[in-house]
Amino acid sequence: MTAPPLLDQARDGFASAFGYPPAGLWSAPGRVNLIGEHTDYNEGFVLPFAIDRRTVVALALRDDGLVRVSSSLGDETVSVPLAGASPGSLQGWSAYPVGVAWGLDRVGGRAGLGGLPGFDAHFASDVPLGAGLSSSAAIESALAVALNEAWQLGLDRGLLVAAAHLAENDFVGAPTGILDQSAALLSRAGAALFLDCRDGSSSPVELRLDDFGLAIMVIDTKVKHEHVSGGYAARRASCEKAARSLGVPALRDVSLPELIAARGTLDEEDFRRARHVVTEDQRVLDTVQALRATGPEAIGGLLAASHESMRDDFEISTPELDLAVRVSMDEGALGARMTGGGFGGSAIALTPAALIPSLRAAISAAFSAHGYLAPDLFTVRPSQGARRDS
Repeated sequence: MTAPPLLDQARDGFASAFGYPPAGLWSAPGRVNLIGEHTDYNEGFVLPFAIDRRTVVALALRDDGLVRVSSSLGDETVSVPLAGASPGSLQGWSAYPVGVAWGLDRVGGRAGLGGLPGFDAHFASDVPLGAGLSSSAAIESALAVALNEAWQLGLDRGLLVAAAHLAENDFVGAPTGILDQSAALLSRAGAALFLDCRDGSSSPVELRLDDFGLAIMVIDTKVKHEHVSGGYAARRASCEKAARSLGVPALRDVSLPELIAARGTLDEEDFRRARHVVTEDQRVLDTVQALRATGPEAIGGLLAASHESMRDDFEISTPELDLAVRVSMDEGALGARMTGGGFGGSAIALTPAALIPSLRAAISAAFSAHGYLAPDLFTVRPSQGARRDS
């Protein structure tokens, strides 16, 4: 259930911004990626789950072809003609929702947004920004389900994923894979989403955290990141270069022995980037098998190995993330890793629930001792994907 105060915030914010009540409220969750980082755009495997922090959109259609979007996070209301929406036409956060309208038009087989009514939309969210929990996909996915209903498009969830992904990649210009939008639109409460990023197929994997007395704590380091910036794009370019050198469509198609045998054909940096992706794909498969056969207590070592690979081979961690992981492991977590695209954001710790208070205290003390910003620490539960709330 979406928190009633968040629904009220969206409803009241809409009325304040636009002077009349919304026609409905829809929401989508942020996500934690349990394991499988930077494998999505390499056509590999990922295992995210939706969290119990959400973005709500209050929406109503207009009859003049205008789009107006506003947010509880700022006073600015952006207004643009729907028919004029095109990649590069907007900067800032408003590009995400307007890009979704553009993406829905594309996957729906239309061209140019002609004939579709405009809309007013106001967003309220408790998904932290820049924390690696996919606040952008929550915006995209909440609006995608809202417009799919309001515009009576009749698109299935797979096409909504495609539309939201088009918005982020082509309209906004962030070169991400389909992980975030899939998690926000396809997740089921209590389960992670095992996603094959080559064909888009997915299946739920029960996490059973309560059955084993475990919890997942997010450590938001407050180090902000943006996927549009160069670090993420450079990693993707390196992976694509390695795949071309190896003569395969994507790194998904390379085994570790094959990669090691071909090491001499790659420069050292591209080899290490590829090694992370190849080994991370295998860790996702091993994690799914362990969860289904044994349970979450069996995956701690895989989470720790994933972080080491991101730190050393992919080089996307930060001192704050490394500290969060190290302290978590020292304090009794079964496993810990950074989550998200890297260069900041959050780490997660899989830990006995009884240890959460001591883990909070230890991480806070360690960050203070190092002179870092105080982290935001909170537990998350696997939640439901995007939906209509009212």
